[in-house]
Amino acid sequence: MLTTVVFDVDETLIDLRPAVTGGLAAVLARMRELTPAAAGVTLADLESDWDVVFGDLAVAPVAEIRRAALARSLDRAGLGGHLDDIGELYFARRFALTRPFADVLPALAALRQRWTLGLATNGNSRAERCGLAGQFAFEVYAHHDGVPKKPDPTFYAAVCAAAGVDPGQVVHVGDNLAHDVVAAQQAGLRAVWLDRRGERLPADVVPNAVVSTLTELPEALANLSGEADLQPRIRHCSGETARVDV
Repeated sequence: MLTTVVFDVDETLIDLRPAVTGGLAAVLARMRELTPAAAGVTLADLESDWDVVFGDLAVAPVAEIRRAALARSLDRAGLGGHLDDIGELYFARRFALTRPFADVLPALAALRQRWTLGLATNGNSRAERCGLAGQFAFEVYAHHDGVPKKPDPTFYAAVCAAAGVDPGQVVHVGDNLAHDVVAAQQAGLRAVWLDRRGERLPADVVPNAVVSTLTELPEALANLSGEADLQPRIRHCSGETARVDV
């Protein structure tokens, strides 16, 4: 019997992109205040620095990846000695701008009447800093208490341990097919894909349900709770490591 719904955070519950862009814009403005050499640096340069460093640091804590990206950005203008204060500026602005999507809080309120709700993320979007304080019965963060990042099956084992239930009782909801659907199913959970952008679903991935907004989730969960087949319906995993910024 399904009892628990666990949510990914970035781009599932919170609208991360405007917050990241705002944080980087604040960094660029400060760089230009510090030196004329930053005049030729663009916001696109700062955004691209995340992609450059991500490959070698994909399994590292996301704050570490962001600091490495900021270090690269600062080196563009000879400001490497300002990493600590620029990092503090970035994260302060990033979290100040972080907001849940409009459908999130009403959906959580409705779901909480029937399900135990949890949060589980690879990122550093902690609930209390993102407008989600007090919304969940439990929270799981990668790189806390020895938990590795998704798609490591140990991540999902930690989710089930935090929930106090077996994998077959858990539904995982998220936007990333490789991490939130394929990996969750392979760990014995059911998976709902949240497709906010209207993307094409690959033929080799079969979520237990697909929704375009969280408003649709209560009905999808009601349908899932009557399913007899608890086995993951997945033939192949071809997804790349997610490159969600922080």
